[in-house]
Amino acid sequence: MTIIERIADSLWRPWLLGLFLLVGLWCSLRSGFFQLFGFGTWIKGSVGSLFSQKKKASRGSLTQIQALATALASTIGTGSIAGVATAIFFGGPGAVFWMWVSALLGLMTSFVEKTLAVKYRSHTPEGGWEGGPMVYLERRLGWKGAARWFSLWCILASLTGGAMVQSNSISAALHTSLGLPRLAIGIVTALAVGAVILGGIGRVGRVSEKLVPAMAALFLTSGLAVVIAHRENILPALRQIVTCALTPHAALAGAAGYGVSSALRYGVARGVFTNEAGVGSSAMAHAAADTPSPAQEGFWGMFEVFFATLVVCTVTALALLTSGVYDPAHALNAIEQGTVTNQMTGAPLAALAFSTLFGPWGKHIVALCLLLFAYTSLLGWSYYGERGLAHLTGEPRLRRPFRLVFLLAVVLGSVGELTQVWALSDICNGLMALPNLVAILLLAPEAISSLKFLHLSA
Repeated sequence: MTIIERIADSLWRPWLLGLFLLVGLWCSLRSGFFQLFGFGTWIKGSVGSLFSQKKKASRGSLTQIQALATALASTIGTGSIAGVATAIFFGGPGAVFWMWVSALLGLMTSFVEKTLAVKYRSHTPEGGWEGGPMVYLERRLGWKGAARWFSLWCILASLTGGAMVQSNSISAALHTSLGLPRLAIGIVTALAVGAVILGGIGRVGRVSEKLVPAMAALFLTSGLAVVIAHRENILPALRQIVTCALTPHAALAGAAGYGVSSALRYGVARGVFTNEAGVGSSAMAHAAADTPSPAQEGFWGMFEVFFATLVVCTVTALALLTSGVYDPAHALNAIEQGTVTNQMTGAPLAALAFSTLFGPWGKHIVALCLLLFAYTSLLGWSYYGERGLAHLTGEPRLRRPFRLVFLLAVVLGSVGELTQVWALSDICNGLMALPNLVAILLLAPEAISSLKFLHLSA
């Protein structure tokens, strides 16, 4: 384990793991587990309101659908494929269970931060909105230092987890499936991203609105086909997930077994990476939405977590575990011997699962899905980095230089080492989330009280 990996591990286990779960539990208790008992309400308030949405947003802002698409563009990224495969490889099948737990609690965390982001947002000079954790940290709590801390790590998170992780997965997938040079892939990816982000948040929202539904449909249909093809293994896979999550060093296929702490660490970390509940990043996209009320945007935040983790990531996990391409004994041995390679985990492992049904086309399907997932994620994270920079410096003229740095990070990430890039992302996401999680603990009652007004007006 390298120094970067040790730092990431010590940051997340047990401190951040416990804090994310504690915040989600606190928000759930304060709301009476609204995510479960109010399921019909928040589904009706999000996807149920699609037919009454505005077709066009005001200048500098997004429609609610575009805001959701932009947020999903960053959440349904490579973490939904490569991240889940990495979590299972290093944390065992039990990581999936803790990913579910973090998502279930994260539904209410997401509601609170999206509601606060809209409630305390302010107009930008360009006519749009500025909102997110850095805004309610400063405007509501008066914590200017914490707001700057969040903004700084948001910038770094956009360059690591946003740019480098996504481009790394694109280059790994295309290099594996087509044999293309990774540096060339990174350069082409940077040019394609640059063509969109230079047009600002409006263009990002319009592109995301078109790409996100198409890429989600492609992945879910092909992933479900793999699971159905191996349907006899669904129940054993679910049993494996629960057993490995709750049994210390549960034996798997003759291997010594993964520890609960490893499953917890990778499951929660990957769940956070895919749905971003508590990190605060996607709240910036929701804050840019033309919305009738903060609470309704909170409902869209809940749907975002539900779809990104409980639907998309679950399909990935079941495809891996039912297809038989993941060998726990082999994975544990490679981890203990320090011989893990890029081909053993991440996108290549997912490609093997899809190939059990689609043959040679399996790796091409995964490569295409990763390309679309990562590309849209790059668009979303470039916006988050810009918002962090604008709040930190107060200087809008730095936006274009930042975009160039972001595109450079895309190129560098395409040739980086996978585990190092993921560790850097975990560090930046964790340090970025710290002040936001504390703010959510303090402000949860205020955000959740808006649910009572919705019930009274219904």
